[in-house]
Amino acid sequence: MSEVKYTEEHEWLRLDEDGNVSVGISEYAQEQLGDVVYVELPESGREIHSGDEVSVIESVKAAGEIKAPLDGTVIQVNELLGEQPELVNSDPLGDGWFFRVRPDNVEDLEKYMDEAAYAEFLKDL
Repeated sequence: MSEVKYTEEHEWLRLDEDGNVSVGISEYAQEQLGDVVYVELPESGREIHSGDEVSVIESVKAAGEIKAPLDGTVIQVNELLGEQPELVNSDPLGDGWFFRVRPDNVEDLEKYMDEAAYAEFLKDL
């Protein structure tokens, strides 16, 4: 498994062996949200651009959006979240992933925090 990168918006990105990027939310983000009750996913095949709202997540506490962390094409969505949104809480870095992207430029991942930098970032929140 590849190194995971993190955004300041508490999304994680993992470069998979096939060169595509899986996207989800961090352990911290799911704890802040509380019990996730609904996830709206982007359509497979959708072209996304960094900063675009691509997904919506609703919990018992709040609703929020997931923004595209990089430019590319959505190639797969986690259909399980439609029926089991609680996977985001129980396994945010595993089965609770949101979507996979074929990135336009894989080097865009380099601008995000590694696990150690993200841990430091969380200390200031």
